[in-house]
Amino acid sequence: MSIKARQVAGVTSLVVLIVAVLSALHMAAVARLSLQETASRGELLARSIFQRAAAVVPPVQDPDAAYSALQKDGGIRSLLESSIAYSKNVTYAAIVDTKGVAVVHSFPALEGKPMPEQQELHWITDAGPIEELRSVYSDRTFEIRQPLLRGAQQFGSIRIGVSTLLVRSELQQAFDRAMQTILVALLVSSLVAMLLAQWLLRPIHVIQSGLTRLGRGELDVRLDLPPGDEFKDIGTSFDAVSAQLSAVRSKTLSTAATDFESVVENLEDAVALFGSDGELIFCNSATHALLPGFRGDAHGQLDRMAPAEHPARQLVERTLASQTGQGPVSVVIDESGAPSSAAEPGDPESAEPHAERLLVTHAIDDANGKFVGAMLVARNLEYMSQVHSTLAYSRKLAALGRLMAGVAHEVKNPLNAMTIHLELLKQKLANIAQPVGVGAQSGVRFEPGAPLALQPDDAAGISRPAGFPPLNVYKHVDIIAHEIQRLDQVVNGFLKFARPDELKLQPIHLDAVISDVATTVAPEAEAVGVTVRTECPHDLPEINADPAMLTQALLNLALNACQAMTHGGTLRLVCRTAARRRVEIVVEDTGVGIPPEHLQRIFDLYFTTKEKGSGIGLSMVYRIVQLHNGDVEVQSTPGAGTRFTLVFPQA
Repeated sequence: MSIKARQVAGVTSLVVLIVAVLSALHMAAVARLSLQETASRGELLARSIFQRAAAVVPPVQDPDAAYSALQKDGGIRSLLESSIAYSKNVTYAAIVDTKGVAVVHSFPALEGKPMPEQQELHWITDAGPIEELRSVYSDRTFEIRQPLLRGAQQFGSIRIGVSTLLVRSELQQAFDRAMQTILVALLVSSLVAMLLAQWLLRPIHVIQSGLTRLGRGELDVRLDLPPGDEFKDIGTSFDAVSAQLSAVRSKTLSTAATDFESVVENLEDAVALFGSDGELIFCNSATHALLPGFRGDAHGQLDRMAPAEHPARQLVERTLASQTGQGPVSVVIDESGAPSSAAEPGDPESAEPHAERLLVTHAIDDANGKFVGAMLVARNLEYMSQVHSTLAYSRKLAALGRLMAGVAHEVKNPLNAMTIHLELLKQKLANIAQPVGVGAQSGVRFEPGAPLALQPDDAAGISRPAGFPPLNVYKHVDIIAHEIQRLDQVVNGFLKFARPDELKLQPIHLDAVISDVATTVAPEAEAVGVTVRTECPHDLPEINADPAMLTQALLNLALNACQAMTHGGTLRLVCRTAARRRVEIVVEDTGVGIPPEHLQRIFDLYFTTKEKGSGIGLSMVYRIVQLHNGDVEVQSTPGAGTRFTLVFPQA
């Protein structure tokens, strides 16, 4: 609901509520006055009957004689019969005895019959407005009673019956008048509220109109607000904001135009704009090699820039004449800018540089659809050929990687067979070395299943019993087993690098990963006196990563850092935000550093400078970062330490 509608509804509701409350109070007052008037008339009628009865019945008569005198008195009967006409709310008048039997009644047919008592009217007039209204609409008859005394003893009573039907009729008339008043008040208040809202909300409409104009791009908008202190500050502030936006927008447009020219200037493709008369309006640096007569200014004529047979000139001229786009046309441009046919591979001219261009022109219209010029675009197909060559090379590398993974997988089968047969050979050699000839004379002992090696006595030249294999055979068997095991580790590492586990990306908080890595590397760090420090804010943006693979990469870097600080140092694990919605993870140590000649090869598979290193750890780190669309940077100073920076996009 708008502000105007809410204001109109509020004012109208308030007026209607006030009128309704006043109408209810008026109806309650009317009901009270009507009941009080009825009670007064009934009491006056009862006193008149009482005075007449006192004159008719002397104090010395017995009750039966008194009742008979009252029945025979014409004045009493006249008062009772005329009571209905005395007041419009009186329904009957009667004199009853102490047993409630009618002695004299305004309706003679009811004389001698018992009359049940009704609720007195005085009880209603003494109650509140709600009880009065409820009684009026209850369809009940009320009574006004006056006792008849003979001396100090009551021998009967006067009853005046009163109905509220006529009071209800008066209330209904008052209610109708109240409804009419409420309806008139509703209409008048709505009209007044709308006029008042229109007058009060005019400044808001002016401000809204000004904001709309600003949104459409109009500059330096001013507000025509009514005079007064209430809107003076608003108008001043709006004018200041409008002026600032105008200055910022002008600066932005100027910067955008400059940036556009910079972008077009650095394009590989040649772009040139010509007016409807063939005058050069704008061109980038790549256009210099396309138009041989280009002098370096941006306002030359097309006919002075290229000969008539030049394809670029022909396309532009046809576009200016027909006002429609032309091309594309493929041409080969030599270093002088002149078009030539593509050189054959065996042609001596093939040694000269040539560039293939795809020429196309577009008609340019203004906002009203009027033709204003042509745009010439010469796409560098040589650059596109390089892109296609790179893609083809990438496909070949991917196919080669799959082939090498298959070869490595096939190598594992012979290695497994060699390992099995080597174990069988060791068992057979152990069975040959039975305890025959074993004793103090030879000093040689062989035990099945135990590693076989030369004993000191054999080295001293003691003769070997007949049937025994040469003792150096066992040494060669151990060497072969060790080399097979090392080759199997190399093949497993290659397979793991070529075919990593399937990524299970999910949004993760880096503080949990850093905490796990620090906890895992803590024992080895303490063993060499390395202090581990972590800096990872809890509110750092999440990244999409595989928790297990990311932890593996960071753990490899942390363990390498500890191994590079054999005499103690500090290992820092730092997380922070970076530009372009990215997050950085820094693993920094104060170890021996990496020599410059090795820095370019540390991520190569199987490259290592450690005596017992496999050369797979850093390669896996690089591979894991690649799988997460991240980057890795290395900075190292020999003798001062190394810093690895892993950069990942935010989730």
